[in-house]
Amino acid sequence: MAGLIKTTLPNYLSGLPIPDTFTGWFKLSFTDWLSLVPPAAVAAGLGYTFYLAYCPEARKGCTASGRCNQSVRKSEAKVVDTIDVEDIAEKAAFCRCWKSKNWPYCDGSHGEHNKKTGDNVGPVVIKRRS
Repeated sequence: MAGLIKTTLPNYLSGLPIPDTFTGWFKLSFTDWLSLVPPAAVAAGLGYTFYLAYCPEARKGCTASGRCNQSVRKSEAKVVDTIDVEDIAEKAAFCRCWKSKNWPYCDGSHGEHNKKTGDNVGPVVIKRRS
């Protein structure tokens, strides 16, 4: 690993066709541009990763107010659901991501939420004892 960082990477970077002047960029050949693609892609990937990690606006699943619930019974001060265990047939899955269109039951919306945000939320599953 030390050889990669101390020798290989500096040799690779010193061999890149970086022009000394602004007009030099317009004189690069097609193969010169191709050799600049990998380091540019790495730089763009790192920049995007830091943007997502440190820029609150980049997190699309969250709002500035920090609210989780974006649509379920917004007129109520607190959303509380009581479900009698006797009403559950064998098992029931309850939503915890606030994305379900069938609130309070889970409809699988957390799957899309997890893909977008990197979260790992899932439903609460209640089973009746036999």
